[in-house]
Amino acid sequence: MELMDLNGSAVADPNAFAFVGEQPDQADRLGGPGQTYLQDAMRRFRENKAAVAGVIILCFFVVMSFLGPVLSGYQYNTSNLLAANQGVSAQHWFGTDDLGRDIWARVWKGGQMSILIGVVAALLQGVIGVLIGSIAGFVGGRVDNIIMRIVEFLMAFPYLVWVMLLMMVTGSGVFPMILALTLTGWLSMARLVRGQILSLKHEDYVVAASSMGGGSRRIILKHMIPNMMGIIIVNMTFAIPGAIFSEAFLSFIGIGISSPQTSWGLLVNMGMKQIYAYPTRLLIPCVCISLTMLSLQLIGDGLRDALDPKLRR
Repeated sequence: MELMDLNGSAVADPNAFAFVGEQPDQADRLGGPGQTYLQDAMRRFRENKAAVAGVIILCFFVVMSFLGPVLSGYQYNTSNLLAANQGVSAQHWFGTDDLGRDIWARVWKGGQMSILIGVVAALLQGVIGVLIGSIAGFVGGRVDNIIMRIVEFLMAFPYLVWVMLLMMVTGSGVFPMILALTLTGWLSMARLVRGQILSLKHEDYVVAASSMGGGSRRIILKHMIPNMMGIIIVNMTFAIPGAIFSEAFLSFIGIGISSPQTSWGLLVNMGMKQIYAYPTRLLIPCVCISLTMLSLQLIGDGLRDALDPKLRR
């Protein structure tokens, strides 16, 4: 029998329903297991096929940069004029250069040098940029004005101009190059972090921490930097290929890594001089530089998408 309300509309029969009580197992099954922010970011990063491919390519070059020179059985800086200008063979997998040095060993030793310089310089740039940007954004006032005017003055000149001037003063080598790249590469990170600090300093949790007596250093380190860590990591990931390219360019023009040391930029420089006779000497380091920078760009894009809460599904 159909039940009717006072207006003549049909209503549901309450006897047709049964109370089933709480079913937490069903709720977990329907809702799925809970995930933290980091777990969700890692899941989305793994679903990005391009980013995963970038990780695989980068891991290959990192591993080969340390194992490659050992696998050949030759020292990267050992000359043997009797074996000069040999082609690809079972003894020399990439051939030899005009001094008889094994190109396979030199390519991977150069990769070790280029990747090391890129990673260390990017990390130091990130640390300095985060520190200076945090101070400028949190303190504000005259301190902020002075810091940002210095940053704007330094950014008014091309990045590589400052690097070349510092390299001319400090000389060539690994540590002078890392120093030059670090002292000139923190500017963009500082501006980025300053903008993030300015947007976060008025958030409720920052105001609450300040009202409870938290010092500036504690608020910055414990509250602000963790909340912008995703942006910092992505920016540093993009800074690594920039540092690798800068090292390659400086070594190519002759003020970076110098012989008997080697790097991909120095190998490109030497390959350019023999491009018609031995084109592979230019092609091999160029391919290594291109694939390494491509892999880092893919990883950076994947991290940017994975760490952005707005893209969370």
